[in-house]
Amino acid sequence: MTIRHLDALFNPKAVAVIGASTRPGSVGRMVMRNLLDGGFAGPIMPVNPRYNSVEGVLAYRAIADLPVTPDLALICTPPEQVPEMVAQLGKRGARVAVLIGAGLGRTYTSGGASLAQAAVDAARPSGLRLLGPNTLGLVVPRVGLNASFAPARVPKGRIAFLTQSGAIGTAVMDHAVAQGVGFSAMVSLGDCRDIDFADVIDYLAGDPSTRAILLYIEAVGGARRFLSAVRAAARNKPVLAIKSGRGPDAARAAATHSGALMGEDAVYDAALRRAGILRVGEIDELFDAVETLARLQPPRGDRLAILSNGGGPGVMAVDSLIAGGGRLADLAPETVARLDGVLPGVWSGGNPVDIGGDSGTERYAEALDILLEDKGCDAVLVLHAPTAVTDGAEVARIVAKAAERTRRPLLTSWLGGPGAAPARRILNDAGIATYDTPNNAVRGFMHRVGYRRIQDMLMQTPPSVPETFTPDIPAAKAVIAGARTEGRTRLTEIEAGRILGAYGITTIETRFARDAEEAVTAAGALGFPAVVKIASPSIEHKSAVAGVALDLENADEVRRSIATLTERMARRAPDAVLDGFLVQRMIRRPRAHELLVAVVHDPVFGPVIAFGQGGTAVELIEDRALALPPLNTVLAREMMGRTRVHKLLQGYRDRPAADLDELSGLLIRISQMVVDLPDMRSLDINPLVADENGVLVIDAHVEVFEDNRTRGPLAIRPYPLDLVETVTLADGRRAVLRPIRPEDEPGHQDFVRHLTPEDIRYRFFGVVREFSHTEMARFTQIDYDREMAFIARARFDGGDIPETRPGRLPDETGAETLGVVRVVFDPDGVDAEFAVVVRSDLKGRGLGIRLMNKVIAYCRSRGIHRIVGQVLRDNRPMRKLMVTLGFTVRESLEDDVVEVVLDLVPPAPPPRPAPAAAKPG
Repeated sequence: MTIRHLDALFNPKAVAVIGASTRPGSVGRMVMRNLLDGGFAGPIMPVNPRYNSVEGVLAYRAIADLPVTPDLALICTPPEQVPEMVAQLGKRGARVAVLIGAGLGRTYTSGGASLAQAAVDAARPSGLRLLGPNTLGLVVPRVGLNASFAPARVPKGRIAFLTQSGAIGTAVMDHAVAQGVGFSAMVSLGDCRDIDFADVIDYLAGDPSTRAILLYIEAVGGARRFLSAVRAAARNKPVLAIKSGRGPDAARAAATHSGALMGEDAVYDAALRRAGILRVGEIDELFDAVETLARLQPPRGDRLAILSNGGGPGVMAVDSLIAGGGRLADLAPETVARLDGVLPGVWSGGNPVDIGGDSGTERYAEALDILLEDKGCDAVLVLHAPTAVTDGAEVARIVAKAAERTRRPLLTSWLGGPGAAPARRILNDAGIATYDTPNNAVRGFMHRVGYRRIQDMLMQTPPSVPETFTPDIPAAKAVIAGARTEGRTRLTEIEAGRILGAYGITTIETRFARDAEEAVTAAGALGFPAVVKIASPSIEHKSAVAGVALDLENADEVRRSIATLTERMARRAPDAVLDGFLVQRMIRRPRAHELLVAVVHDPVFGPVIAFGQGGTAVELIEDRALALPPLNTVLAREMMGRTRVHKLLQGYRDRPAADLDELSGLLIRISQMVVDLPDMRSLDINPLVADENGVLVIDAHVEVFEDNRTRGPLAIRPYPLDLVETVTLADGRRAVLRPIRPEDEPGHQDFVRHLTPEDIRYRFFGVVREFSHTEMARFTQIDYDREMAFIARARFDGGDIPETRPGRLPDETGAETLGVVRVVFDPDGVDAEFAVVVRSDLKGRGLGIRLMNKVIAYCRSRGIHRIVGQVLRDNRPMRKLMVTLGFTVRESLEDDVVEVVLDLVPPAPPPRPAPAAAKPG
């Protein structure tokens, strides 16, 4: 995560073209021409020893001969020259080099390293940043920079486009020019050997000239950095993506093209959703979605009302709506009655509202006003097919006037060719989303619905009483260690049950039997009716070999089942090893649902949790949803809601609803298991039975990694439980100091209410009466990889918070928030900006110092160099505290603000003088 030197990429002062050429068709010539045609105002300096000038511009023989140090250098030389050119640019002081062209990753040095890696190694000593290789270059129209060999000239705009494919980049630019779409930047990332998605997204997130960020993704490297960057950006501006490689064959092709590992497409889908990205399928859809997000107000839900002057367009819209997962709004009886009063008797009588092909502007206006007042409609789509009766442009003016009177989302589709163009211009000028076809209009509506849902997920607050449990982590790790000692990576079902039991997950009691008599004894102890299963490390799915016997009522039936299972396995799987048999009591829950919960290890995003319908036909049903850990109640419920079986779990007819609270709690426990047990490679629970009486694991399998080597981190950093501690305040009260959690939002609102107006002014540099949910969610739902907020909580009712157990949250029943310190790291990981505030009625008890010392220690552990803060000049207590803690107070550019700075990395000592030369003799 670094934006170091990226200002030189997007706003360079001088540009050099290494390998500039006059040879027709060469990359060096095209790049020079594009730079000159783009209107870049700074020096453009071609470097090539074979030319005196290139495109009429004086050329230089070598990088060392350049009269000005270039911020940005474009390297267009043959691949074997690139590492040396990178080294020379670094020595000269250039800040970014663009490695235009392909072949560096497939050409090798005499030492066996690729030329791409050699270029990275050459850049490292100087800190020179590299874009590419295998890149088209970049275009920044705002500064007249076309540092690419793209054929199209891109207009200015407020959309940034990042692509891993140069071919897609040129196609998008051609499409944009044809559609009149402008860009704030277009960056071809290429192979991402240095500068990657995360770096550029971090930069663009703070770029005021960029309104939306579009991505074309083939593969992601550094999943945590990528997701952290996107999640931060998506809170402030739309981020949309096309992800190629949806099918297995396409995924293999993408991996070959980009030289990166591909994760399963469903995992990418889950990761993009978790990051707040709206995923679309094609280029046209990408730009349509941007316009939709810019023009269409966020609807409250997915209920759409459709107004049309023809039945056919309305039916097309309904088909697209249902296929896309939306709902046709049910018109209120009073709405239908009002429409009856203004429409002819032959109108459709419901939604879609077909007002007839002979409709004039007055009929459109009256019907539209009525629909916009129906509270059961989340948005209204107006369709118009050309007729000889009505001027489409006049109807468009009616719609534009109606849009001025309502805040309800309104979108339109005017069918036809050139004849519909004037109406579309009127609607566009009025800022109303308009589309060529009803299908595109509905797709735009569902984009807005989907984006609203994604944004809501970024901001939803879990219940204030979270899922709390105390797993026996040592016991779970001991099971894994025991299997490893025996050289096994696949745990037995009994071992898997012990791990689940360590996390409070109820499993059916299982006993192992080596032969029929041991099975009879086990069944008698557990109780009849019994179940007997084969126990074989060679058989993954027992049902594949009919290796399960159910409803065994007595000892004789158990003995017969053992004989049958042994014979059956010898016949169907003669090479499999039969260790023995597993015996369980038969569970009869006839109205329970069979579910699947699994953990898979994706090569890109690490552990991923799956949930869906289970049973023996799970592969055929393919009803599952995926999510990245860690999970909380909101995220667990959202994942469940993306499956078809979720509707059944809510109950229907005489079948009561399953215990969804217990089910979401199980998913949270599985999520915590993933966090605590990095050696667990996979988990498969199938079936998990769920009904109104709760959930029960019937069958579970666990695999672990082969050795104890450290695994890659989770794609999203989990809650840092190791930073939780209890302390004793000056008044003797015990308080807990811990990182903030999303569940803290209600308590945080109450904390702000306890601040005096003066303290609010000191903290927020202004008067704030109340924070909205969205604003408060930004304070409590943080990315622990990029920022940290420590809160102090204690009880005021005479009780006390118990001592914190290592790695666990304490019981905070009745506790209130006393103070908070917050620190945000810059993208380069060098500086951190802090803010601290203590409840106004609790000052003078040493809490501020405790909070500051905790955050200072944390910043040191993260390798931060400086902690910086802004303090109002008249906030004398805070200035005094900062001096006590070792901060330096500096003047600021603002008259009423001072800056306080704490250097955590001591300055390097001055060089020691060389020892005097020894005197001869």
